[in-house]
Amino acid sequence: MAQGLPNVLEEWKCLEDEYQQLQEIHRLYLQKLDEISKLQKNCSSSISNQRNRLMEVSHLVKKCSTRPSEEDTKTLEEIKKKIKTRPNAFFEMEAFLPKKNGLYLSLVLGNVNVTLLSKQSKFAYKDEYEKFKLYLTVLLLLFSFMCYFFVSYRFLDAILNFLLVWYYCTLTIRESILINNGSRIKGWWVFHHYISAFLSGVMLTWPDGNLYKIFRNQFLAYSLYQSFVQCLQCYYQSGCLYRLRALGERHNMDLTVEGFQSWMWKGLTFLLPFLFFGHFWQLFNGLSLFRMAQLPDCKEWQVLVCGLCFLILFMGNFFTTVAVVRQKIKSRNQKTKSL
Repeated sequence: MAQGLPNVLEEWKCLEDEYQQLQEIHRLYLQKLDEISKLQKNCSSSISNQRNRLMEVSHLVKKCSTRPSEEDTKTLEEIKKKIKTRPNAFFEMEAFLPKKNGLYLSLVLGNVNVTLLSKQSKFAYKDEYEKFKLYLTVLLLLFSFMCYFFVSYRFLDAILNFLLVWYYCTLTIRESILINNGSRIKGWWVFHHYISAFLSGVMLTWPDGNLYKIFRNQFLAYSLYQSFVQCLQCYYQSGCLYRLRALGERHNMDLTVEGFQSWMWKGLTFLLPFLFFGHFWQLFNGLSLFRMAQLPDCKEWQVLVCGLCFLILFMGNFFTTVAVVRQKIKSRNQKTKSL
């Protein structure tokens, strides 16, 4: 034992030296962390101050817009252009600063800071979100296929609906975190997942009976088709977004969310018939459920509520898709005219 003591003492000395270095590194880390925290507060305060002053200058520019001088008019036009670009610049800056959670995240997570402060962590989270979305869509496709063609147990149907509830609820949380970190998901495509989660939850509570059995195959076929289309859409949008990023035409935190965040004409004509067919299938589901709700033996409240959800999904998806197609055609015509 005594012969090994020098080795022990030598190892302990090395360990002590490394521990001293570790303490120094940790002290420096805490110091830098404190400095970063102060810089974050100063930067947030400066952005807020700039916003207020920008509004004041904008009002002053409007008052001065009646000046007849051509030189003054040109100067004012330049200022107006710069004023329009500033909000986007502030948005980009705030994407790397801690911010308060929105109402939804506050209710779900509390005051936990979900801001990712580096580009690497933002892109890693976004890529993980895209993979999660694709993998779960494939899983739901296989599960719907199994329930539709091979088994007809209410228990397995409940598992499918539970997976749908969990999937859409998780998407709403993840998308809220991404929005908090600079992603531009907005409008109907945010509300869509809330409605879908609610619809799946209502389907989960629908008791087994004659009306459920009548609608079961129609709903499973719809779920199977929707999962298939979403798989096509994920691959198509990923390819479009990759090309647009490579050309420098899209922001790096833009997402391939359902709703054509980034699309091109190539391949779009192939996707649109599938999308519109799915939209009208939602309308068909809604009308079928409204007819079922009028039957004398219909006592389940889930029938009417599910019909209303399908109708809302149809209107939101159909009119938003039509608006985006119209906007794309308009921008394409403008490009051809300018050539």
